[in-house]
Amino acid sequence: MTTVEAEAAANFDDALRMHAAALERLAAGDLRDAAEKAWCAAKRATDALVLIRTGRLPPGSPDTTRALRTMAATDPSVRNLQDRYFTRQAALHGDCFYSGNCEPVEDTGRLIRETGEYIQDARRLAEA
Repeated sequence: MTTVEAEAAANFDDALRMHAAALERLAAGDLRDAAEKAWCAAKRATDALVLIRTGRLPPGSPDTTRALRTMAATDPSVRNLQDRYFTRQAALHGDCFYSGNCEPVEDTGRLIRETGEYIQDARRLAEA
């Protein structure tokens, strides 16, 4: 395993841990913290994908966003992931965590739970 592959695997593992923590907070009724942890999980998985595809870990969120947009522009298989990334960025990170607007609660909970699928899909794209 190369250094890049090992670092990407560590990022994917961290994403899974963050998602597990998000599910714990969701079960405890702390929707806002669960939303932020799910966002963090999605970002870490996306960072891992970018690392595998480019050889560089994005230093910050704007860099992750830019790299994901670039990949989606040239690779149709990344476009669906890009849409889901931006949904999580806006709804979980921006609206729920920062603004405290987590309504509708059912939709926010669904996005948190489905982040596990997001991580799996990002990993599949990294392995392709």
